Amino acid sequence: MPDLLDGRTAVVTGAASGNGRAIATRLAEYGADVVVADVRRDPREGGVPTHEHINETTAAAAVFVECDVTDWDDTCDAIGRTDRFGGLDIMVNNAGVLESGPITGLSEEQFDRVMDINVKGTFFGSKAAAAALKDGDGGSIINISSMAGIVGGSDNSIYCASKGAIRLLTYSLAAELGPHGIRVNAIHPGPVDTKMIADDIDIIGSDRADEYRQSIPLQRFGTPEDVGNAAVYLASDLSEFVTGSSLVVDGGISNTGGVN
Repeated sequence: MPDLLDGRTAVVTGAASGNGRAIATRLAEYGADVVVADVRRDPREGGVPTHEHINETTAAAAVFVECDVTDWDDTCDAIGRTDRFGGLDIMVNNAGVLESGPITGLSEEQFDRVMDINVKGTFFGSKAAAAALKDGDGGSIINISSMAGIVGGSDNSIYCASKGAIRLLTYSLAAELGPHGIRVNAIHPGPVDTKMIADDIDIIGSDRADEYRQSIPLQRFGTPEDVGNAAVYLASDLSEFVTGSSLVVDGGISNTGGVN
């Protein structure tokens, strides 16, 4: 169904790299035009910038906009860029950061950084998107949480708190915005092989990798494309009666007693 999202326009924050890059690319492969919103243009993992990759490899169009999700004006500007494609239909609040370690060693600055980007960034993106979608025919807001927003993890207090906040923000907005034809859902990725995870968590690529992988029922780490596929579903009419939902994309680890 390559035309599943034809005629629709998406904003994806944090789309230069990792999960955001895969989400933006998969949406474009199914027909959506995409505004790639990020503080950086070049992927952390290297390669062609996301918007250039989309323009070169798909029939959809993409533009890049520099966007700090903690800045309200930047967020509104990113959504405003959708006017060139006919207006906003899909908002993906993906931008996020990670700080981990024992709570006694975490600083106020680390707490504020995670909450500002993960929580306030999702709040700003949802608020701006809601206003735009109310003026149109409704649409889909997709918030990227984490399995850490469902289950607690040792030495992961700030990140878990931020992702749990995104989960409940999603549920609240689904109730508020449903009457306006706006669906709001969350994706909860598990251990996904991205550059950020490789740099910030000593699991993938470490001596613990095999042990961790064996604790996952599907016996592999996730890929950014797995997250992108989930976003395509929640952005499309295939999920037209799905809102206020948490779509867990973790290979089964959260609900089977695996390592977290």
